[in-house]
Order: sequence, then structure tokens, then C-alpha cells
Amino acid sequence: MASPQQPLHPQIAVSAVIFRECKVLLVRRARSPAKGFYSLPGGRVEFGETLHAALQREVAEETALQIEIAGLAGWREVVPGAAGTGHYLIMSFAARWRAGEVVLNEELDDHQWLAPEAIREMKLTGGLIEIIRSAERVLGT
Repeated sequence: MASPQQPLHPQIAVSAVIFRECKVLLVRRARSPAKGFYSLPGGRVEFGETLHAALQREVAEETALQIEIAGLAGWREVVPGAAGTGHYLIMSFAARWRAGEVVLNEELDDHQWLAPEAIREMKLTGGLIEIIRSAERVLGT
């Protein structure tokens, strides 16, 4: 399958640091960008959609979970580098699990609920540990 052509302007995206019983949800990307890397559920914000609405939608689409958003944990900018990558501003939010069990969509091929200190040796997207630490502070954990 050919990669879709990337837009010529930055895209806004959201992601969720979801905590459940002191563990955070990590998902592994099944396709580019970041194929094979563990990251957070999330995705692009659609035109006319609020950040919170986009986050609720993306989490539900990717994992079937319902969450409560606590607040902004931080942001990360991904600029074009390797072929097929775009320019993204990713707003990451601290969240709590509210309902549901993980059911992954086709964009993901694995998930794990892990204590934050247990993720250091995993293949992670850039800046993930810092965002998780920030989300812990937002949640007061």
C-alpha cells in the first residue's frame, strides 16, 4: 500500500496518556508513521472539532475506551524528516480510564498497561517518557 501524500502544512493531532490503577496504556503502531513503536492513542484533529472532542473520538476509534480528560500534559512537534513523514503538532492530555476494555483498530497491533517506570526499555516514540511524567503531575499521581 502506497503512503498517502502528506499535506504541505502542519497538522494538529492529539494523544492521551490514559491511567488505570496507576498504569498507563501504551499502544504499538501497526503502520507508518512510527510503525513498530509504542506510543499513545490519538490522531488528527478534524476541521471544526475541539481538541477534547477529537481526543475522545480518537481514543474510542483506536481502543474502544471511554476516558475522562484531566488536562494538557504537554505538546510535541514532529517535523518532516524521513520519507513519508509529515509535520505534526501533537497536543498530549492526561486522562483517566472510565469504561471499556481495549479493542484495537487496524492502526495498532499491540497494547500494554504498564507502570510508568516499566516502559524505559521499550521502543518508544520520541518524548514519550517526558509526556507521561508531565501527565502524572497533572493527575497528581
